[in-house]
Amino acid sequence: MNVILQKDVVKVGKEGEVVAVSDGYARNYLFPRGLAVSASGGALKNLEARHAAEERKSEAQLAQAQQDQAALEGKTVKIVTKAGAGDRLYGSITSGDIAAALKSDLGVTVDKRRVLLLDPIRAVGTFHVDVKLHKDITVPVTVAVEKA
Repeated sequence: MNVILQKDVVKVGKEGEVVAVSDGYARNYLFPRGLAVSASGGALKNLEARHAAEERKSEAQLAQAQQDQAALEGKTVKIVTKAGAGDRLYGSITSGDIAAALKSDLGVTVDKRRVLLLDPIRAVGTFHVDVKLHKDITVPVTVAVEKA
């Protein structure tokens, strides 16, 4: 019997896959637990529609990432903060600070988890930080930290 998995099932398949299983396994285990539905005409059409919607969403995200890449390519973000002797900051510049500066200076909204900063910046100077806009697109951005 062919079924469409509603959730991941160990040793059977992942959510959204059409798999062939025995009739008893489907009737006695998968269907009662809501793990699968029968792969009939309506369910297959719904699955195809869901895959098409996910594909359109993925293409839209890629297009937005490419626009943001063009806006960020070769740009420098300036962050002014308090610093003490020896150009050491009174705190640190985190990925959240860099994301906020990208939004205010360049108008590009980036989630702070997408700013690939290994350690917080604790000194005045110029630093190169990668920003991951999409799984395939990573843009290097220059961050200039200056004294207030």
